[in-house]
Amino acid sequence: MQQNTTKVKYLVLSAMFAALIFVLTAYLHIPSHTGYTHVGDAFIYMAASLLPTPYAIGASVVGAAMADALSGYAIWIVPTIIIKALTVFCFTNKAKTILCKRNLFGLIPAFALCVGGYYLAEVIIVQNWISPLAGITGYFVQIGFSGGLYLVLGFALDRMGFKQCNRIFSQNNA
Repeated sequence: MQQNTTKVKYLVLSAMFAALIFVLTAYLHIPSHTGYTHVGDAFIYMAASLLPTPYAIGASVVGAAMADALSGYAIWIVPTIIIKALTVFCFTNKAKTILCKRNLFGLIPAFALCVGGYYLAEVIIVQNWISPLAGITGYFVQIGFSGGLYLVLGFALDRMGFKQCNRIFSQNNA
């Protein structure tokens, strides 16, 4: 019974993160070159820092892909699914705090995945190596703002003792 309750909690939290990712990506974005710049990635990082990996991947993929689909950028759904799923692996939920060394350094490969992944996807879509270079600045802005928001939220939640006092995220419940 306890295991089923834990799974339901993780499903509910995954749905909450998917909704946050969707809203922050689809509605709070700045159109750029061939897509848009947003801060929804901050909650992908947060989901990866709090939820078990399969749940974090589900939340990230569903929220980001829905944002692409419903914002008129359906051509980006497949690259988004791949990039956001891989981004989750840059972070860990096993640490006692959100802003542990692994998660701080996880911003570096997350940055590389966003910039490199979307650049390569755009190269495939437009079949040109030069024009996608114009979109790279938007990816820098996206990862910068998302990383900054993640650091601020992670710092605030760590100061509150969020992970230690909330047994929902405890590894003992998994």
